[in-house]
Amino acid sequence: MKHALLLALIRALKRKPAGFLVLDTHAGCGRYDLTSEEAEKTGEWCAGIGQLLNSPAATPLADYLDAVRPNVQDRHRYPGSPAFARAELRPQDQLIACELHPEDVRPLRRLFHADPQAAVHHRDGYEALRALLPAKDFKRGLILIDPPFEKPDDFARCAEAVALIRNRFRAGIVAVWYPIKHRTPVRAFYTALQDAGIRDMLACEFLLRPPVDPSRLNGCGLLVVNAPFGFEDEARNILEALAVGLRSPDAEDIKITIERLAEE
Repeated sequence: MKHALLLALIRALKRKPAGFLVLDTHAGCGRYDLTSEEAEKTGEWCAGIGQLLNSPAATPLADYLDAVRPNVQDRHRYPGSPAFARAELRPQDQLIACELHPEDVRPLRRLFHADPQAAVHHRDGYEALRALLPAKDFKRGLILIDPPFEKPDDFARCAEAVALIRNRFRAGIVAVWYPIKHRTPVRAFYTALQDAGIRDMLACEFLLRPPVDPSRLNGCGLLVVNAPFGFEDEARNILEALAVGLRSPDAEDIKITIERLAEE
């Protein structure tokens, strides 16, 4: 879900000739080995991207699948968010990928070694927002916030980060990925953003099952602030196609929602 919608956001930025910045605050290692012991142990990818690869060509997921298919089928690698972003950059665009964990920074740096359009920062992604914004050479761009949600204050820190970005990079698009285990943290996240006066907010959610068990990842969401024109309809089409492609006996209660939390 995250990467299909991310791709749509970046391609919307490419409609105008002026360059843009993509800042990924929690970039991870950049790509993931589907033959690794961990991937083989869980086998989750088989019911995810493995199942989607059989989707019909002419669907709203076509661009996403075209970007993924060579990586998965030929190299058994799944690209992470910074790899998706870098593949879409034109000569006038730039990627900054931030990652705090040393074990992820090393492969991320190898991935973008000697690449003049991709800078890797070994630093806390939230702190990087204060240091790197406003963007020196870009008036527009996309800020992706995708923390691991391993800490109890990650939702609160995401809300603070969105407010900071809206103050320092007004023309930028903000996208925040978040897990949905149960409703209480998500509602509190929405309320914090609304209380901060954030405008033009769109919440895109994809649920595999009702969010009633806090011990399970029941779905996820992508909050988009300052979404480009037409993105709301495009996101709905993408999520509907995703629901069809991932439907299985274990995911019979798939539900998608596109909710406008605040107008422009």
